[in-house]
Amino acid sequence: MKRSLAPALVLVFLAALVAVPVSAAPPPAGPTRATTECDPILPAACLLPFPNDYYTVPDESTPTGRRVSFTPEMMPRNVAGVPIDPAEWNRNDGFSPGSMMVAAVHGIDLVKTGAAPITDIGASLRPDAPVVLLDATTGERHPYWVEQDQRATDPARQALVIRPARNLTEGHRYVVGLRDLVDVFDRPMPAGPVFEQMLGANPPEDPALRHRWETLRPALGDLEKAGVELADLHLAWDFTVASTENLAGRALSMRDEAFAALGDAAPKVTITSVQNPTPEEDPSFARKVVGTVEVPKYLDRPDGGPGSRMTFGPDGRPQANGTYQATFQCNVPRSTASSGPARPLLFGHGLFGNHTVVDALGAVANEANALPCAASWLGMSSEDVNHVVEVLGDLSGFPTLPDRMQQAYLNMMFLGRVMSHPQGLAALPEFAGLFDLDADLGYAGISLGGIQGTALTALAQDFTRSVLLVPAINFSTLLNRAAPFQSLQPVMDQNYPDRLEQQIGFSLMQMVWDRGEGNGYANHITRDPLPGTPVKKVLLHQAFGDHQVSNFATEVEARTLGLNVVRPALAPGRDPSVEPQWDLPAVPGFPFDGSALVLWDSGSPPPPLGNLPPVEGHDPHNDTANTPAARQQAAHFLATGEVIDVCGGAPCVAIPVG
Repeated sequence: MKRSLAPALVLVFLAALVAVPVSAAPPPAGPTRATTECDPILPAACLLPFPNDYYTVPDESTPTGRRVSFTPEMMPRNVAGVPIDPAEWNRNDGFSPGSMMVAAVHGIDLVKTGAAPITDIGASLRPDAPVVLLDATTGERHPYWVEQDQRATDPARQALVIRPARNLTEGHRYVVGLRDLVDVFDRPMPAGPVFEQMLGANPPEDPALRHRWETLRPALGDLEKAGVELADLHLAWDFTVASTENLAGRALSMRDEAFAALGDAAPKVTITSVQNPTPEEDPSFARKVVGTVEVPKYLDRPDGGPGSRMTFGPDGRPQANGTYQATFQCNVPRSTASSGPARPLLFGHGLFGNHTVVDALGAVANEANALPCAASWLGMSSEDVNHVVEVLGDLSGFPTLPDRMQQAYLNMMFLGRVMSHPQGLAALPEFAGLFDLDADLGYAGISLGGIQGTALTALAQDFTRSVLLVPAINFSTLLNRAAPFQSLQPVMDQNYPDRLEQQIGFSLMQMVWDRGEGNGYANHITRDPLPGTPVKKVLLHQAFGDHQVSNFATEVEARTLGLNVVRPALAPGRDPSVEPQWDLPAVPGFPFDGSALVLWDSGSPPPPLGNLPPVEGHDPHNDTANTPAARQQAAHFLATGEVIDVCGGAPCVAIPVG
């Protein structure tokens, strides 16, 4: 069964593209380095310390005035000896706003040193903190925690990782200083011989070291102004965070161009199948409709499938070249028979899922009388699994994932438009009288749908409320801590066996992943919205002890979004932190007209404190969606924008699945 709605404006627009040359790569990145040398101040591995402005060059054409400039010789190599191709990385004008700062300090004892652990983030801002993370643009200290890679197999090559407790500010320069370090024998750890020369009042005689001495002057000067004694330093460096334009510019360009061509029309839809199950066959849904929505395609392969790269015009901006048929599924809840037309709900699936996720939303849809529709998160959907495995064997192919994901954002926005447009799905006989077009479109997503829903929420123009279930930002933090990644970790271990270089690899992945995950967009949701985009309200549900999405990364997202937290969040003693949910103010009262984080506890053990996945006890990942009170809270928020108390003033308890 097929039925179509075809806006003429899209056809005219796509026809005009035929004569426009497109390429699977933007124009050359611009200035390049004159040297292939690694930073001499930390010789444990090239690119360390990371991120690092030593690996950038001045470029007046970028918003930050800098551009990343890696060479193949600097990049990690897989077991076949193939270095990561730096071409895509060299289009960045800085590093990730969620950058994990990586160094190697063999023999350090973090407890004896007094470095701020994940359980005491507030300690990172002490005047005498041994690790200083300084926003050189504002002169303010930034919160973080410090950890060592728990998966390291060689103590001499164990990464020291500093993770920001909320995202860094885009376009700002940051300085990292390590001082007063203590080893496992309680002895002071002096600076290495090269960095010791960097601290001298006069430049070294060696020309290469002289250049590094000169480039470090601003960072050392900033630390000195902040009260750091240079003689106490073990290591210091600086880096620039990528600009908003560099992070979100491609997705914004795609959105604005595609919707400008669409105008006031509804996207073209083709219905491919309709099922009308009996109550015995499906007690939740009376109708299941599958179709495609036509979207301008910004990917180079004809089908836009796994491995596709984004296509660009001569101006370096994404350039459409044909159309993508985005498969979607909408399920009509049986509640419409008694409650009338349903509220439109755009839904995002979990890791390696697809549009069929709506089949699992029976309780959600009927309790809220919501009509859910979903499409696939390209890049991390069921059809991408084999390609993801290939990419982990050679990270040169990694940019294909965020390229496809940005197409997915556009697909989801077109699906949202056709759900809420009076001449969209509501105008088709399959949906006649079933959509409540007076109700606002809302978004909800679970797991990956929360992670990618974060980015979608920042970009969307057709909805202003999102419920993000067990979400987070920053895959460089999530991967080692995620139980599902452990099935893929052996692929990476086989191809990039050096654990120190693996952590560098995660950092590199994050730099390009930012364009295709919430980490690159989180600063622009509840405040400072992207151009042409409304400010949003969001409700986050965390599953305490989650095996799949780290609670720590969820709380980094909450801090980045500036959320309030519903307190009491947990029963006393459940969270080992000195100050649980650090820097998240309590919701002042109910109903709360704002954005919030709610913790749901089904009794699972607290997560490990290091970069390891939880393995003990029940995985509570899906328990929030299994809990009627949590669903009630989410539905009320999507309908009104209010956070209500559904836990009677006590910590929220989730019902374990099964």
